[in-house]
Amino acid sequence: MPEHTICLLNDSFPPTIDGVANAVMNYARNIEANHGHALVVTPQVPGADDSSYDFSVVRYPSIDTRKLIGYVTGYPFSPEAAHRAEAEKVEILHTHCPVTSCILARQLAESMHLPLVLTWHTKYDIDIANAVKSKVLQEGALQALLRNVNACDEIWTVSRGAGENLRSIGYEGEYIVMPNGVDLPREKVSDELVDEVTAGYDLPHDVPVFLFIGRLMWYKGLRIILDALARLRDQDTDFRMVFVGGGGDESEVRAYTSELGLGSKVFFTGAISDRDKLRAWYTRADLFLFPSTFDTNGLVVREAAASDTASVIIEGSCASEGVTDNRNGFLIEENAESLAAKLTELCQRPERMMEVGHSAGDELYISWKDAVSNAYDRYEIVIERYKSGLYGVHDPLRGSWMQSQGELMQILGDVSAAGRELLQDAESLSNELDMSMRSLKNRALTEIITAGYETAQELSGLKKSVLGGIEDAANELWDKLERYL
Repeated sequence: MPEHTICLLNDSFPPTIDGVANAVMNYARNIEANHGHALVVTPQVPGADDSSYDFSVVRYPSIDTRKLIGYVTGYPFSPEAAHRAEAEKVEILHTHCPVTSCILARQLAESMHLPLVLTWHTKYDIDIANAVKSKVLQEGALQALLRNVNACDEIWTVSRGAGENLRSIGYEGEYIVMPNGVDLPREKVSDELVDEVTAGYDLPHDVPVFLFIGRLMWYKGLRIILDALARLRDQDTDFRMVFVGGGGDESEVRAYTSELGLGSKVFFTGAISDRDKLRAWYTRADLFLFPSTFDTNGLVVREAAASDTASVIIEGSCASEGVTDNRNGFLIEENAESLAAKLTELCQRPERMMEVGHSAGDELYISWKDAVSNAYDRYEIVIERYKSGLYGVHDPLRGSWMQSQGELMQILGDVSAAGRELLQDAESLSNELDMSMRSLKNRALTEIITAGYETAQELSGLKKSVLGGIEDAANELWDKLERYL
C-alpha cells in the first residue's frame, strides 16, 4: 500500500492528557512507524515541547482557559497550519473533535481540496449538558456540532453505541465503527512488580480483588459498585476493592465509602500515570468492575483483557460491544442488586473468573498497531472515493473572512509572543541592574569598612604613641624625684 501523509487534528494534545489526546498520539506514532507520515495540528499550550516526536506537530493560536475549563481554547483560523499542511503534502484530514479542530479541518479541506474524516469519540451532548444549563444554549451548541459533522466526508465512531449517540442528536448519515486500540502489551507483569506496586494494601491472596481504573465520576457507575459491595459485606462475603484514579467526584466517593462502612475493604490509590504500575493492578485483580453507560468505548475493559482480567459491565452499554456473557465477560443490569448477585456468584467460583479472563484476552484485546492499521486501510478507500467525487458537496465556510481572521489572530499571536520576549528582556535587565546595584552597595560597604578599619588602626597607633609618651615622661619624672628624696 502506498505511503500517505495524514493530518490529524484535535483540540487536546500533550502536555494536555485525556483519552482523545492519547488516541491521536497513538495514531500519529503508528502511522509514522508503520505506514506513512503524520502531521498533528492542535492548539498552542504554554510549556508544550514537541521536539521529541517522530512526527510533525503544528500549533495554532489559542487562549489559555485551563483554569476555567481545564483546556486551552483554540482559535481555528490558522494560515500557518495551512502552509504547513501544503508543505507536508497532506492527502487526507482526520479530525478527532467536532468543535474548533473540525472548523479548522473544514477550512483546510475546502482550500486544499482534501477529504475529511471525523471520529466521534464521546457523548458530547452530555458534556454540553454538564457545562451549559440553558436548554436553548444546549440546543444551539448541538446544532453547531451537527453542522460540523455533516460537513465531513466520512464519520467514524469508536463503537456502535457512540454512533447511536450521534444519531440521537440528529445525525442522519452513515457511520463506520473504527475502534480505538490499547497501548498495553498483552501479557501480565512479573510477580515482583505486582508485589512492589500493591505493597501496603491489605490484599490477602485468598480473597477476591475487584478493580476500577478511571476518573472517579459518579456517572461511571461508582455508586452501583459501592452499594453492591455493601450488600456483599452484609452477607459476610469477603472481598477487597481498589479504585485507581482521582479528580471529579473523588471526595464524595470517598465520603460515601466511609458512610457505608467499607473503609477496611476499599482502597483508593489516587491517579497513576505509570503504565507498568497500571498493568500491575490489572494483573493483581481478579475482576474489573465497569458498570458505566456513559463511556462510548470502554478502553479500560480491553486494557484489563490485556492482562487476562475479565470485566463486569452493563448489558447494552458501549463497553459491552463484543462481549458475550460468561464467555469473555460478565453482563449485568444497571443496578447494585444485579452487580451484587454476580459478584456473590463469582466469589464462590474463582476459577470461572480466570477462565473468562483468558477468553477476554483472546477475543477483546486490540493493539493500537492493529487499530491504526485498520484505519489506514480505510484512509486509502476514502482518498479514492473522494477523487471519484462520491462524497458530494458540503456547505462551505466563509473562507475569505476566516482567512483574514486567521491572519489577524496570527499577528496578535506574534505581537503577544514579542510582548512576552520584551517582558523577559525587561525582567532580565531588571535583574542585571539589581545585581549591579547590589554589587555597588557591597563594594561601597567594603570600602567604608576598609576605611573605617584603617582609621581605627591609625587611631590605635596614635593612642599607643600618646600613651607611650606619657609613660616615658612619667618614668623620667619619677627618676628625678628619686634623686631628690
